[in-house]
Amino acid sequence: MSSRAYPDRPFVGVGAVIVDAGRVVLVRRGSPPLAGQWSLPGGAVDVGETLQESVAREMREETGLDVEVGPVIEVLDRITRDDEGRVQFHYVLVDYLCRPVGGFLVAGSDVDAAVLAAPEELPAFGLTDVAAAVIGRALAMAADEGWLTPAGAPERSSGALRKGE
Repeated sequence: MSSRAYPDRPFVGVGAVIVDAGRVVLVRRGSPPLAGQWSLPGGAVDVGETLQESVAREMREETGLDVEVGPVIEVLDRITRDDEGRVQFHYVLVDYLCRPVGGFLVAGSDVDAAVLAAPEELPAFGLTDVAAAVIGRALAMAADEGWLTPAGAPERSSGALRKGE
Protein backbone atom coordinates (compact mmCIF):
# COMPACT_ATOMS: atom_id res chain seq x y z
CA MET A 1 0.00 0.00 0.00
CA SER A 2 1.41 3.34 -1.04
CA SER A 3 1.55 6.32 1.30
CA ARG A 4 -0.03 9.52 0.01
CA ALA A 5 3.16 11.36 0.96
CA TYR A 6 6.05 10.32 -1.29
CA PRO A 7 3.83 7.83 -3.13
CA ASP A 8 4.93 5.09 -5.49
CA ARG A 9 2.00 5.95 -7.76
CA PRO A 10 -0.52 8.77 -8.27
CA PHE A 11 -3.75 8.74 -6.27
CA VAL A 12 -7.13 9.40 -7.85
CA GLY A 13 -9.01 12.23 -6.21
CA VAL A 14 -12.26 14.08 -6.78
CA GLY A 15 -13.25 17.66 -6.21
CA ALA A 16 -16.38 19.71 -6.66
CA VAL A 17 -17.50 23.18 -7.47
CA ILE A 18 -20.72 23.34 -5.46
CA VAL A 19 -22.84 26.11 -6.99
CA ASP A 20 -25.83 27.67 -5.28
CA ALA A 21 -27.49 30.84 -6.64
CA GLY A 22 -24.30 31.77 -8.49
CA ARG A 23 -22.05 31.39 -5.44
CA VAL A 24 -19.53 28.61 -4.78
CA VAL A 25 -18.41 26.68 -1.72
CA LEU A 26 -14.76 27.06 -0.74
CA VAL A 27 -12.89 25.26 2.03
CA ARG A 28 -9.67 26.06 3.86
CA ARG A 29 -7.55 22.93 3.91
CA GLY A 30 -6.59 21.63 7.33
CA SER A 31 -3.86 19.20 6.22
CA PRO A 32 -1.28 18.80 3.43
CA PRO A 33 -1.18 19.28 0.57
CA LEU A 34 -2.42 22.90 0.56
CA ALA A 35 -2.78 23.09 4.38
CA GLY A 36 -4.07 26.55 5.34
CA GLN A 37 -5.02 27.46 1.77
CA TRP A 38 -8.50 28.04 0.37
CA SER A 39 -9.53 25.55 -2.28
CA LEU A 40 -12.35 23.42 -3.59
CA PRO A 41 -13.63 20.58 -1.42
CA GLY A 42 -12.55 17.07 -2.36
CA GLY A 43 -10.41 14.08 -1.53
CA ALA A 44 -9.20 10.64 -2.50
CA VAL A 45 -11.39 7.95 -4.04
CA ASP A 46 -11.79 4.89 -1.82
CA VAL A 47 -11.34 1.37 -3.19
CA GLY A 48 -14.65 0.05 -4.54
CA GLU A 49 -16.17 3.51 -4.77
CA THR A 50 -17.31 5.11 -8.03
CA LEU A 51 -16.18 8.64 -8.81
CA GLN A 52 -19.71 9.98 -8.26
CA GLU A 53 -20.05 8.13 -4.93
CA SER A 54 -16.70 9.56 -3.88
CA VAL A 55 -17.76 13.12 -4.74
CA ALA A 56 -20.99 12.77 -2.75
CA ARG A 57 -19.15 11.26 0.26
CA GLU A 58 -16.35 13.82 0.25
CA MET A 59 -18.80 16.75 0.04
CA ARG A 60 -20.78 15.37 3.00
CA GLU A 61 -17.57 14.83 5.01
CA GLU A 62 -15.92 18.17 4.22
CA THR A 63 -18.89 20.55 3.89
CA GLY A 64 -21.90 18.90 5.55
CA LEU A 65 -23.80 19.14 2.25
CA ASP A 66 -25.65 16.50 0.30
CA VAL A 67 -25.09 17.25 -3.38
CA GLU A 68 -26.43 16.39 -6.78
CA VAL A 69 -23.36 15.37 -8.77
CA GLY A 70 -23.39 16.89 -12.23
CA PRO A 71 -20.97 16.71 -15.15
CA VAL A 72 -17.18 16.58 -15.08
CA ILE A 73 -15.60 20.02 -15.29
CA GLU A 74 -11.99 18.98 -15.76
CA VAL A 75 -9.41 16.25 -15.14
CA LEU A 76 -6.01 17.50 -13.98
CA ASP A 77 -2.80 16.62 -12.16
CA ARG A 78 -1.75 18.07 -8.81
CA ILE A 79 1.92 17.27 -8.26
CA THR A 80 3.73 18.77 -5.27
CA ARG A 81 7.51 18.52 -5.00
CA ASP A 82 9.61 18.96 -1.87
CA ASP A 83 12.68 21.21 -1.58
CA GLU A 84 14.86 18.49 -3.13
CA GLY A 85 12.56 18.12 -6.14
CA ARG A 86 11.14 14.74 -5.08
CA VAL A 87 7.44 14.13 -5.66
CA GLN A 88 5.83 14.60 -2.26
CA PHE A 89 2.18 14.31 -3.41
CA HIS A 90 0.70 13.28 -6.76
CA TYR A 91 -3.03 13.28 -7.40
CA VAL A 92 -5.00 12.89 -10.61
CA LEU A 93 -8.11 14.95 -9.87
CA VAL A 94 -11.54 14.77 -11.44
CA ASP A 95 -13.56 17.92 -10.67
CA TYR A 96 -17.36 17.84 -10.90
CA LEU A 97 -20.08 20.46 -11.02
CA CYS A 98 -22.44 19.95 -8.07
CA ARG A 99 -25.35 21.66 -6.40
CA PRO A 100 -26.63 21.25 -2.85
CA VAL A 101 -29.80 19.27 -2.23
CA GLY A 102 -29.62 19.02 1.57
CA GLY A 103 -27.53 19.45 4.67
CA PHE A 104 -25.96 22.56 6.18
CA LEU A 105 -22.65 24.19 5.31
CA VAL A 106 -20.12 23.37 8.05
CA ALA A 107 -16.38 22.71 8.09
CA GLY A 108 -15.93 18.96 8.34
CA SER A 109 -13.08 16.47 8.03
CA ASP A 110 -9.78 17.70 6.57
CA VAL A 111 -10.91 21.35 6.50
CA ASP A 112 -10.95 24.06 9.14
CA ALA A 113 -13.35 26.50 7.44
CA ALA A 114 -16.07 26.44 4.78
CA VAL A 115 -17.67 29.46 3.11
CA LEU A 116 -20.04 30.38 0.32
CA ALA A 117 -18.46 33.02 -1.94
CA ALA A 118 -19.73 35.11 -4.83
CA PRO A 119 -17.52 35.26 -7.94
CA GLU A 120 -16.40 38.82 -7.19
CA GLU A 121 -15.21 37.71 -3.72
CA LEU A 122 -12.96 34.91 -4.99
CA PRO A 123 -9.71 36.95 -5.36
CA ALA A 124 -9.69 37.58 -1.59
CA PHE A 125 -9.29 33.83 -0.96
CA GLY A 126 -5.93 33.51 -2.75
CA LEU A 127 -7.01 30.52 -4.82
CA THR A 128 -4.52 28.86 -7.15
CA ASP A 129 -4.80 29.82 -10.81
CA VAL A 130 -5.98 26.28 -11.55
CA ALA A 131 -8.78 26.43 -8.93
CA ALA A 132 -9.91 29.85 -10.19
CA ALA A 133 -10.01 28.55 -13.78
CA VAL A 134 -12.00 25.45 -12.76
CA ILE A 135 -14.50 27.66 -10.91
CA GLY A 136 -14.86 29.88 -13.98
CA ARG A 137 -15.60 26.85 -16.18
CA ALA A 138 -18.00 25.49 -13.55
CA LEU A 139 -20.00 28.72 -13.39
CA ALA A 140 -20.30 28.74 -17.20
CA MET A 141 -21.44 25.10 -17.12
CA ALA A 142 -23.91 25.85 -14.31
CA ALA A 143 -25.42 28.60 -16.45
CA ASP A 144 -25.72 26.14 -19.37
CA GLU A 145 -27.35 23.57 -17.05
CA GLY A 146 -29.83 26.18 -15.78
CA TRP A 147 -28.38 25.98 -12.26
CA LEU A 148 -27.97 29.76 -11.86
CA THR A 149 -30.59 32.34 -11.04
CA PRO A 150 -31.69 34.00 -14.29
CA ALA A 151 -30.78 37.68 -14.72
CA GLY A 152 -33.44 39.92 -13.24
CA ALA A 153 -35.04 37.15 -11.20
CA PRO A 154 -34.96 37.25 -7.40
CA GLU A 155 -32.00 35.33 -6.06
CA ARG A 156 -32.97 31.89 -4.82
CA SER A 157 -30.97 29.48 -2.80
CA SER A 158 -31.55 25.82 -2.21
CA GLY A 159 -31.72 26.68 1.48
CA ALA A 160 -29.11 24.00 2.14
CA LEU A 161 -26.32 26.49 2.54
CA ARG A 162 -27.33 28.03 5.85
CA LYS A 163 -24.60 27.63 8.40
CA GLY A 164 -25.06 24.67 10.72
CA GLU A 165 -25.72 25.48 14.34
